[in-house]
Amino acid sequence: MTPVSSHSPLGRSPLRTVQVLGGGNAGSSAHVRSLAAGLVARGVKVTVCAPAEAERTYDFTGAGADHAHVPRSSDPVAVAALRAVCADADLVHAHGLHASFRAVLALGGRRARTPLVVTWHDRAHAEGAQARLVRVLERRVMRAAGVVLGATSDLVDRARLTGARDARLGPVALPGRPRPAAAPDDPDLLRAKTRAELGAVGRPLLIAVGSLDPHRGYDVLLDAARAWRLLDPAPLVVVAGEGPLRGELQRRIEDEELPVALIGRRDDVTDLLAAADLALLPSLREAGRSVLAQGALHARVPLVASATGGIPELVGDGAELVPRGDAEALAEAVSGLLGDPARREALRDRGTRQAATWPTEDETVAQVLSVYDELTRPLPFL
Repeated sequence: MTPVSSHSPLGRSPLRTVQVLGGGNAGSSAHVRSLAAGLVARGVKVTVCAPAEAERTYDFTGAGADHAHVPRSSDPVAVAALRAVCADADLVHAHGLHASFRAVLALGGRRARTPLVVTWHDRAHAEGAQARLVRVLERRVMRAAGVVLGATSDLVDRARLTGARDARLGPVALPGRPRPAAAPDDPDLLRAKTRAELGAVGRPLLIAVGSLDPHRGYDVLLDAARAWRLLDPAPLVVVAGEGPLRGELQRRIEDEELPVALIGRRDDVTDLLAAADLALLPSLREAGRSVLAQGALHARVPLVASATGGIPELVGDGAELVPRGDAEALAEAVSGLLGDPARREALRDRGTRQAATWPTEDETVAQVLSVYDELTRPLPFL
């Protein structure tokens, strides 16, 4: 049976919640959209505070929520706008460090009467003075939140060390994305079409997805790609994403004649994965629940990933793990899998079993709703 909010029965008014999202990465934004839809279906009133571009991409209003444009900023104007939206809320739920800090400011700090739930999807990475500022923000947020939900065990441990009063494991489901109406009904036809468009006809296709930032480990990926040039046929490595390293990576690809294509930001990652022979995740750090890893295992695409952060906990034995930053190990793992169809099939099966252990969207919503009810349940008279 689908649980409903304890505020709904017996004529009581619906629970009023505000979801606060910053710029938002793909994982947290999709989670908020999924969460909003599930909460609305259970009788909860939801307002999503997020930049207008997030609404255009994720259509929170289409999930039944109200949307309030709040810039990704902690300046007084943005905080005042958020405070106005939160004024009538029974509970505020913030996602990510910067959105959580804005929520703390809007609610008035540690003595706020409105309960605050924080979901920590990933850790902010910074160096030097910026790193010290991040630690200050983390402590402020962790101490103000009634409950902190960490997407991985590492994040839960970090929240406790940083001062969280109540930190719990709160894995988030990978929301399913609807296929465009114009997509072919035959998955084999779509796979062949996608591979042809990418130029991977008659050769293996390897897919990596993520912003072109240093922590993604794409320099390691390019080092490994030098070895794959010797394979027959040489695989094509396609990287979907955009970021500050594009120029540097493109120069290396051209100078070293690497079989790698940078195809920019894409909204058809599901189709790209379905067309791939292998998925690659060479990240140097990955504290949260990798969207690519989840997508690959759900799609039965063998995954080769760095053994870093939350990845081992997420994938278990359902992926081939290599030491982070080790281009030789990455090259050997990929070459071995490409040359051994039986190993690839075994990895697909293990990945499918691992994905079956992850929470569903319905289970994720139910867990969050139980936290909401716990924090908003009226105290008994003594």
